[in-house]
Amino acid sequence: MKPDYSLFSDRGSRAVNEDYADAFFRRGASCFVLCDGLGAHGMGDRASRFVTQFIKREFAKSSGLASLETVLPRAQEALRAEQVRLGAVGRMRTTAVVLLLDGSSGMCVHIGDSRLYRFRGGELLSRTRDHSVPQMLALTGEIEESEIRSHPDRSKLLRALGDERETIKYETARFDVRAGDVFLLCSDGFWEPVTEDEMISLLRESANAKQWLSRMSRLAARNSAGKLMDNYTAVAVFIK
Repeated sequence: MKPDYSLFSDRGSRAVNEDYADAFFRRGASCFVLCDGLGAHGMGDRASRFVTQFIKREFAKSSGLASLETVLPRAQEALRAEQVRLGAVGRMRTTAVVLLLDGSSGMCVHIGDSRLYRFRGGELLSRTRDHSVPQMLALTGEIEESEIRSHPDRSKLLRALGDERETIKYETARFDVRAGDVFLLCSDGFWEPVTEDEMISLLRESANAKQWLSRMSRLAARNSAGKLMDNYTAVAVFIK
């Protein structure tokens, strides 16, 4: 099984694109990374690029999925050191979602509200849970899941890389990978204007990763017309 992937990123209505995404490959394994720098804290673009490149180096020397299960704590330590080096303590924060594929095995590690969606047979299997205020409200039943997109506190994160704490809380999930599986990594600027139903509908009409991602990105722009649009970034992965 090999991945067919496509990457899209746009700054939207913002002056700077603080999202950053990339893909890396070695000895049959694949690593897809997407980070969304927190602009309100400053230097978000530096943080997202730094973490992505750090994960690239860790992937290059990894011995398998198990060695990357704790890549985010290592990225946190490296980012905190970079903050000190640049005199940017309290700034340079970012989300991160990482998809690792190795044959029939897959793993996701994430922190913040950048998401990984998993699809199989044209249906949504799962998505990561945001580390945000509205996600917690949805989990406790105070709001509906569908209200996360429009909640006034949707940008308030509970966890991110670069936080001023010694240890971070992040999530890891392992899963099987089959031919025909589809994955989507995306920043909140991408998933907010594109619903899960719209993702599925466009997926069923698309023959490959580039076609699907192109259709979703155009829809994101149309659904955001007349609004101040955030940076929006996504990586689509089709398993052949």
